[in-house]
Amino acid sequence: MTRRRATILLHWSVFLLAILIMATSTPLAALNWAFAICGLAMVAIALVKGLMGGPGPKLQGALRTAHPWMHRALYAGLAYASVAAAFFELDRPLPGPELPRLMFFVISVASLHGIFHLWRHTALGDGALRRMTPKAVHGIL
Repeated sequence: MTRRRATILLHWSVFLLAILIMATSTPLAALNWAFAICGLAMVAIALVKGLMGGPGPKLQGALRTAHPWMHRALYAGLAYASVAAAFFELDRPLPGPELPRLMFFVISVASLHGIFHLWRHTALGDGALRRMTPKAVHGIL
């Protein structure tokens, strides 16, 4: 599996797992462990290989400068949330928000991240959504 495919698979798996964790009324260990593993795998790929995409030529000014730092912050948050999910299952919760509140935060930040890239894709026309969507979806983008 290529780095691109692995990153795309993990990207959407983490988002779906966060939604499923929020949707369940009682915590499910399998979902928490899957989130922790997928999230840490995604962070590990980014640490070893670097971030997959840059800001693109059409993103200018402060947003261009902030782009890599915003993504680094997303990965740091994902790392914390993944470790927190694992430690929650080990009955050793980390300091900070409880897991449901943390998952709400993850989904909120992920939604803002998606809106930003949707804006880039539509307003700037730089094809930002093509970076993280499966090739089968590219025809409708």
